[in-house]
Amino acid sequence: MSGIEIRPVTVRDLPAVVALLADDRLGAKRESPDDLTPYLAALERLSADSNQCAVVAVRDGAVVGTLQLTVIPGLSRRGATRSIIEGVRVHSAERNAGLGAELIQWAIEESRQQGCTLVQVTSDASRTDAHRFYKRLGFTPSHLGFKLHL
Repeated sequence: MSGIEIRPVTVRDLPAVVALLADDRLGAKRESPDDLTPYLAALERLSADSNQCAVVAVRDGAVVGTLQLTVIPGLSRRGATRSIIEGVRVHSAERNAGLGAELIQWAIEESRQQGCTLVQVTSDASRTDAHRFYKRLGFTPSHLGFKLHL
């Protein structure tokens, strides 16, 4: 896609990022666009951790997409380093035009540069459109995940 810049999230981007996170059935229940306080604290923690990378896709000065990439050094798989892609969101006006694929390709390349041998992506079980998207990009469903809310 032409005209897209992918760069780290800044404080100025937070309102747009949170709006993207809140712009669907699940996100509307979880996110609080009217109170950026927890997001500011989270961005500060992310920025201080070299294994975390929250990015935005920007077109003509507007945030049109976002994702978070986490690099995890590990002992399993012969000491492999892996990455996890989460929080992938694309503005509704930009969907089905290749931006999501461009963001994922950016994350895969960044993972390679970080020495990762495996890239994982998480997606809520109800997001069947996202599942088809990830399969088209070469990801294969392989695990059943569990959560414990604290």
